[in-house]
Amino acid sequence: MTNTAPRRSGGRAARRAARAAPLSHDVRPIRAGLEGGKYRPLSEHDMHRIHATALDALEQIGLADAPQSGIDAMTAAGAILGDDGRLRFPRALIEDTIANACKKIVLPGRIPENDLHLTGNRVHYGTAGAAVHMVEPDGRNYRESTLQDLHDAARICDQLDNIHFVQRPMVCRDVTDNRELDLNTIYACCAGTTKHVGTSFTDPSYVADALEMLHIIAGGEDKWRERPFVCNSNCFVVPPMKFATESCLVMEECIRGGMPVLLLSAGMAGATAPSTIAGAIVQSMSECLAGLVYVNAIKPGHPALFGTWPFGLDLRTGAMSVGSGEQALLSAGCAQMHKFYGLPGGAAAGASDSKLPDMQAGWEQMCSNVMAGLSGLNMVYEAAGMHASLLGFCHESLILGDDLIGQAMRCVRGIEVDDATLALDQIRDVCVGGPGHYLGTDATLTRMQSDHVYPTLGDRTSPKEWMEMDKPDLITKATTRKNTILSEPSKARFDPVTDQEIRRKFNIHLPL
Repeated sequence: MTNTAPRRSGGRAARRAARAAPLSHDVRPIRAGLEGGKYRPLSEHDMHRIHATALDALEQIGLADAPQSGIDAMTAAGAILGDDGRLRFPRALIEDTIANACKKIVLPGRIPENDLHLTGNRVHYGTAGAAVHMVEPDGRNYRESTLQDLHDAARICDQLDNIHFVQRPMVCRDVTDNRELDLNTIYACCAGTTKHVGTSFTDPSYVADALEMLHIIAGGEDKWRERPFVCNSNCFVVPPMKFATESCLVMEECIRGGMPVLLLSAGMAGATAPSTIAGAIVQSMSECLAGLVYVNAIKPGHPALFGTWPFGLDLRTGAMSVGSGEQALLSAGCAQMHKFYGLPGGAAAGASDSKLPDMQAGWEQMCSNVMAGLSGLNMVYEAAGMHASLLGFCHESLILGDDLIGQAMRCVRGIEVDDATLALDQIRDVCVGGPGHYLGTDATLTRMQSDHVYPTLGDRTSPKEWMEMDKPDLITKATTRKNTILSEPSKARFDPVTDQEIRRKFNIHLPL
């Protein structure tokens, strides 16, 4: 007999489809800017000692090699130029600078929904770095990175919910002219994403050209200054305790052009910074406090991120150890010192020493990403895609990193304790005359999306299901998603008139 009864609409397939649909912002269990800060590797006493030692270092040792313009500005603010050419910073000058520095920084995206509000312990994850190679996991190969690779990375980041900003993660080795490299880097990133972008400049004379391009993208200089969606990542120091003369001149031009600045101190513990974690943090704080004086001497209150990026070193071999537990502690300790000063800041976490997106990469990336997030680091740089101790970048690893950061962000969100989450009524209803389990209850179903983070590519099937699906491979799944993203036009691409104007004024290497 044929069953002619009407089939129920919905059912399991409909529920699965509903769960797969993008969640509205108010329902999402994680989002940019969740509050961390519950992990505190330093005691209050420790932080006061680090601060006092940094003040001693600045007052007694100071920094060398500032350009004349910087010397003029900082001495006018109260720094003292010694006969040895080193600028020293009285305690009162440092304390006053901290008190008057910009404490509430907003890094705009090209669209407001991508704005980053850097206050308190709000956490944001993104890319960064200057990798010179692309990792191709299918053939286990390394090759030189290109402008197209950078543009593709920005396009992929634009589609990843847990990547909140895009600082240039690689160098475009196929653009050999430095001016064209800097301009094409901005073009490739901004044409790929509407999220906030970070970049650097090789020469101060290139900044004016870059600003002209950004004015065109923004629709005018006034609109750019209102919403500066690109930040200058500036290595203003050459550790230990020396200003990087050329980078300082770049920084001055960026400040005048209304561009936010990341004050980046990247000493290597055991080589260009003390080998102890506390000593490396002291030097990084000292250098960035000097940078803060510099910025505020040029333009009081200019948005400047405290970019303490001390890196670990394998003292047996001299190799970088960005995936180590020591690196995780360095970044978490720096985050805690940012809060001590009340200053928005960033540090490096989430990079791996592994050459491929393998198990080593997974444990290294998760360890430092979780610790950085729990410590309340405002900007977690190099959080996805970075391999080989910052020498290699991988698109597939970037996509897998989005899943990984999702789990890290769930840890940052923590445990809410209130009448609803304590669930006494649920326990009563299930145990007293109820089904004896919580599967399918209204309370479980209504909170399954808002309380839980589900991986996009991570596999939670049983071994039987996995075999029935022909044993899907995680890297292959990431490659498939990469190809899907890159097969569609970039949502951030410029309108034809804007693009034509940019190409008429600048030598853009990316094809139309």
